[in-house]
Amino acid sequence: MPAPKVISLLPSATEIVCALGLEANLVGRSHECDYPETVQQLPVCSEANIPDGLSSAAIDARVKEILADALSVYTVKREQIKELQPDVVITQAQCEACAVSLQDVEQVLENYLDKPAHIISLQPNSLDDILKDIATVAEALGVTADGEQLIEDLQERVDIIRHKLKFMENKPTVACIEWLEPMMISGNWVPELVTLAGGTPILARAGEHSPYVNWEDIQNQDPDVVVLMPCGFSIERTMREINLLLDKPGFADLKAVKNNRIYIADGNNYFNRPGPRIVDSLEMLAEMIHPKQFIFGNEGQGWIKFVL
Repeated sequence: MPAPKVISLLPSATEIVCALGLEANLVGRSHECDYPETVQQLPVCSEANIPDGLSSAAIDARVKEILADALSVYTVKREQIKELQPDVVITQAQCEACAVSLQDVEQVLENYLDKPAHIISLQPNSLDDILKDIATVAEALGVTADGEQLIEDLQERVDIIRHKLKFMENKPTVACIEWLEPMMISGNWVPELVTLAGGTPILARAGEHSPYVNWEDIQNQDPDVVVLMPCGFSIERTMREINLLLDKPGFADLKAVKNNRIYIADGNNYFNRPGPRIVDSLEMLAEMIHPKQFIFGNEGQGWIKFVL
């Protein structure tokens, strides 16, 4: 039986496929799939309907405008997919603003390919969901045992942190900011990661979508630690809009600022990407929240301390 040809329209799914040792099965990717670097040579099967270079506020407004008109934030390249003739297409049903949706893929593939393709739609809201998604992809691609081993390896790294913090009573309050304008706090799996890393998440609940918040909400909570991890933004991209935070009234009075506990993380590559590197994200949070207990070597690459 020939190896299934896979198109991944989701960066985290691309990472899952590669972590399972099946990069050679990939025949196409989304415009955002960029890790491992070798996948960037694959044909691109989607494109964004939002121009580059917009501010955070303009991106938010454009996404809301598109979705209000019942349009898609992304376009699936139908002809490219037909040419590649995939056996499996992986997409998501978690967030219309984050990646190509299940509905978009179903509409594109319906009665269009010369053979039926198996559509896998991922919808993680927690760390456990992410691990289950790995198992789902592994089973669909015929490498169940490899999926089990990958999950075991990731779980072992989670357990190392959990055990080290077992008797830790100091659990700083942590604000993880997913968008700067309008301001959003990271939801879904991030509050769970904060808890596992020995912190107390504020203003968002584990397993629920990221909420919009007012600046006053953060002021009232006065967190011990603030981590900026805007969705889809690198550290450098976040730095370009850091003044959106610095210029907030009373910013300098926050406990996190006074104690030099403001951090900027690579949201695009880690925290916003529910694949194998979500455990890297957990390790980064552990480094930021409990720097005396954890050094995994991620500072300077996955996250930096912001110094005023």
